Amino acid sequence: MRGFFFTFEGIDGCGKSTQLKEAASHLEKDGIPVLVTREPGGTQIAEKIREILISPENSEMVNECELLLYLAARAQHVREKIIPAIKKGVVVLCDRFQEATFAYQGFGRGMSLEFLQKVNGFATGGLMPDCTFIFDVPSEVSCRRMEMMGKKRDRLEQNGSDFFDRIRKGYRILAEKDPEGCLLIDGSREIGEISEIVYKKINKFLKSALLK
Repeated sequence: MRGFFFTFEGIDGCGKSTQLKEAASHLEKDGIPVLVTREPGGTQIAEKIREILISPENSEMVNECELLLYLAARAQHVREKIIPAIKKGVVVLCDRFQEATFAYQGFGRGMSLEFLQKVNGFATGGLMPDCTFIFDVPSEVSCRRMEMMGKKRDRLEQNGSDFFDRIRKGYRILAEKDPEGCLLIDGSREIGEISEIVYKKINKFLKSALLK
């Protein structure tokens, strides 16, 4: 069986990381090889870039620098880790990928989506997820969940609610434009209920591969 590539998206506190772990657990129980990774990060070089990107000490970072750092981390991640895993028949589950760039730098920062798609294509070498799961929650729910977790705000999370409202709207627009590639899920539903939706979709891809 060929490998697959699934990405998990949404604003912070949407439940994407929880659902990624749930999906990984289901796959492992079924004896399917799985790789769990994240962006920015996933490799030694990309993790170092992540530290620069999220550090509150780098509040003076301009939007252009931010974008290029994200794409540099992605270029390394794709070629060093994701593509080799897919070629080996592994199911790759990634916490954020290209839709994060379109939502955060596009809708959040106001950069041209057309431009972002071009430079992202260069960074990824044209690699596309088989399916992207977008977990949708209002920004106030996101903030409440983050506070409950007691997590300190990183550089991006220090932006105001308007920033995250634009990003949430952006994710919804991306899902509407590409219903085949993106599955929009209400992130306020029960964890188990959402997990069932996600794994049912993943399983559909796995079964289709077996039939070929």
